[in-house]
Amino acid sequence: TSHEANRLRDRIAKGADFAKLAKQFSLCPSGQKAGGDLGEVKPGQMVRQFDKIVFKGELIKLHGPVKTQFGFHLIQVLYRS
Repeated sequence: TSHEANRLRDRIAKGADFAKLAKQFSLCPSGQKAGGDLGEVKPGQMVRQFDKIVFKGELIKLHGPVKTQFGFHLIQVLYRS
């Protein structure tokens, strides 16, 4: 839920480890496996809401909760190549 995502966002903002929380709380199998690291993606590979942040959002900043048809997400883009 949005509330749960906001609680996790607050924990990360206070220094909690993004990857550990993703492994523990993510409902997405890929999120659980890799601690939320989805690797490098190309435009159009993810849903529109992800693309907007991944390719135009501020780097390093924690974005979200972002609502998609799959649920609520916290997104942090570490780099662009």
